[in-house]
Amino acid sequence: MNGFHKELRDRVLSAISHSTISEYGGTLNNWQELRLTINKNPQVIDSSPYIERYGLLSVNGRAQGISVRGVDPDLEKNTSILLDNIKTGNSDLEGSKILIGSGLALQLSSSVGDKITLLTPEISASIIGIQPRFKRFTVSGIFDAGINEYDNNLAFIHLDQAQKLYSMKGLVSGIRLKVDDLFQAKKITNKVVNDLDSARYYGVDWTQKKANFIKALNLEKQMIGIILSLIIAVAAFNIVSMMVMVVTDKKADIAILRTIGMTPKRIVRVFFYQGLTIGVVGIVVGVILGIVLSLNIESVVSGVESMLGFQFFPKDVFYINRFPSEIHLIDVIKVAVGAFILVILASIYPAKRAGKVEISKVLNHE
Repeated sequence: MNGFHKELRDRVLSAISHSTISEYGGTLNNWQELRLTINKNPQVIDSSPYIERYGLLSVNGRAQGISVRGVDPDLEKNTSILLDNIKTGNSDLEGSKILIGSGLALQLSSSVGDKITLLTPEISASIIGIQPRFKRFTVSGIFDAGINEYDNNLAFIHLDQAQKLYSMKGLVSGIRLKVDDLFQAKKITNKVVNDLDSARYYGVDWTQKKANFIKALNLEKQMIGIILSLIIAVAAFNIVSMMVMVVTDKKADIAILRTIGMTPKRIVRVFFYQGLTIGVVGIVVGVILGIVLSLNIESVVSGVESMLGFQFFPKDVFYINRFPSEIHLIDVIKVAVGAFILVILASIYPAKRAGKVEISKVLNHE
């Protein structure tokens, strides 16, 4: 699950940034100065301004409510990789250009070069009365983030155009940050806010924005760990049952060995080592097969999907439509050590039972 979780995290972070800085008043009016101050922090790689608002896209008689993000393309590329995930066209936002998600393009039957109208909640007064503010854009490119939340509902326009459309001249919604250690994003964000003015500004890092998402991933990993532990436990019980059957079947042989001088301790040791050997061989084979399968899991899943004729991870349901893999040595060691401990415990009972075989009863029965 490590590769699956990493892929999900990377795709989500490609659209939301490591953290954002905003003002309690709702908008920033001195973002250029703030950005220079923020970038002085050695742990901040770069930052970029943005405007986040809602709008309605209309084209070819179809309309769709969307989230509109106004960005400076040159600065945005330093804090996000979303503008690099272009499926068709390019990421040019100069003038009246707009960049839309692949799912949105499909819903609107729109392609690169099409004229598209963006309506905003802002009101404009004219000689014909009051009407929503709108502007026609040309689709310059279609991006594919691989996440439905963004592909179906997000569009990019230039920061200057967003400021005009939403009556935010010189203002931005906030500043997006890219930090050198995403797992320290909260700590770095707090430091940046304190350097600015914690009474006026606040920061939100990616772990806060996607708190439920992270909890779901952690819960999923815990459940996978529990399921894996149960599978190993079942395998250990199989060793116990098999060894008990061996002891029962070999009672006569054990009795003979006892009569010629073998001590109960030696008999216990023999059966204990037998159970241990079976378990260790199983662990080694399991680890090797597990690593090989993990390294080729995408090919295996793709082959099974082709045979069965359906997708395990359809893109319209899950965040991703493939199953990446990433092997962590510490996880392999934990599983192997845990399995070895269970093997030891599973070998003790049958071995002790073999050492307690009563010679007289067995020989009389024979």
